[in-house]
This record gives sequence, structure tokens and C-alpha cells, in this order.
Amino acid sequence: MRALSILLVEDNPGDVRLIREAFKEVRIEADIEVAEDGEAALARLTHLPEALELPDMIILDLNLPKMDGHQVLLELKMDVHLRRIPIVVLSSSRDPKDIVASYNNYANCYIPKPLAFEDYLSVAKGIQEFWLRVVSLPNRTRWAPAAG
Repeated sequence: MRALSILLVEDNPGDVRLIREAFKEVRIEADIEVAEDGEAALARLTHLPEALELPDMIILDLNLPKMDGHQVLLELKMDVHLRRIPIVVLSSSRDPKDIVASYNNYANCYIPKPLAFEDYLSVAKGIQEFWLRVVSLPNRTRWAPAAG
């Protein structure tokens, strides 16, 4: 089985470390690439040579420099080649407006950012159980959508 390819859009190095550690602890084999702001995430995804694969999943913070997560989410879901990538919003915001806006912009799920490492482990286990055992992820190669 190949490693899960994740684009983690997160500007806080502490959160990046906690996410990496949690994935390692629950034994999720993942290649995690980090984009530290919204513009870097979009540049990484939209300027890919055709030969490079898309990530299996994007984990997206909302509170980002340069371009916030809501705008990144909207841009990704409007792009015919990128909209199929599952996007897990992982944000410290528990504001119902942020949750609703994320789903309105087609986030696949919204997870409030944990406060303790044990809770990061629970998030990693949830991602492992649902995204790696229950659902089928789309192929990572670029494709042209069928007409109609």
C-alpha cells in the first residue's frame, strides 16, 4: 500500500509538528507536504506539471497569512481539476459562521483543532478510520472531466 499524500496548509509550526507526530503515533503512513499560507498552497496545486500527482487529501487551516482558508477552499472547489481532492478543515475556530461557511464552500469535513496531543491522536485515528478504511479516495492523477 502506498503512503497517503497530504498537503497540510498550516502556518503554525507547533501544529504541524503535532499533526505529524499524531499520524506517526497511530501508524498512518503519510507523505505530508506543508504549505505555510494560502497562496503557497494554491501555487503548489495550480502550477503542478501534468506528470506530478495531486495529493490524496488537503488538511486546511482557516486562519492563514496572505490568503485565508475560506478563500483557498473556494478557489480549490471552483477548479475542475482540483475540486475532487478531499479537504479536511482543521481550525481553531469554533465559530458557527466559520463552520457553515466551510461547508457552503464544499469542505468535506470540519474538525475543531484539538487543544491537547491526545486529542490530535483522536483526530488522526478518525482520519485513518474514515478516509483510509471506509471511503475510496479518487485517483491522484490529473484528469479532464467528462462533457455534460
